[in-house]
Amino acid sequence: MSEFKVRDNELSELEVQTLIRAAIAARDKAYAPYSAFKVGAALLCSDGRVFSGCNVENAAYGAGICAERGAAMQAVAAGAQEFTAIAVAGWKDTNAERDRGLAYPCGICRQFLNEFSDGRMSVYVARSVTDYEKNDLSSLLLHGFGPRNLDL
Repeated sequence: MSEFKVRDNELSELEVQTLIRAAIAARDKAYAPYSAFKVGAALLCSDGRVFSGCNVENAAYGAGICAERGAAMQAVAAGAQEFTAIAVAGWKDTNAERDRGLAYPCGICRQFLNEFSDGRMSVYVARSVTDYEKNDLSSLLLHGFGPRNLDL
């Protein structure tokens, strides 16, 4: 049974904190030996399931993968193709909570998430469970190109 009751892309504060906790737990599993910047993501799908991902770096830098796309690939592999919200948490282990910035999804991840969202998808970027910012994906990816553009 899911802890999430997806309704009009609105989550309760408890649901947001649960999603952020999942992102932080995924962050702790990241493989970041080169940058030491660990990122975790927790992706909520329209059916209430949550999929997590973490960044995985590679000695051939371009071969690495972001946490957000890792979570999205897990979701798609499980048959989910409608994304409602994502929480992202990223920082170096040496950063005290007060010194953490906000690790927004990169442009490639924004475009990737747009494929499975109507643009209203909520993006929670967190320093901690209670210190976060919320945006809609459409505000982070202005004039994004998606499946609906192919029908023009």
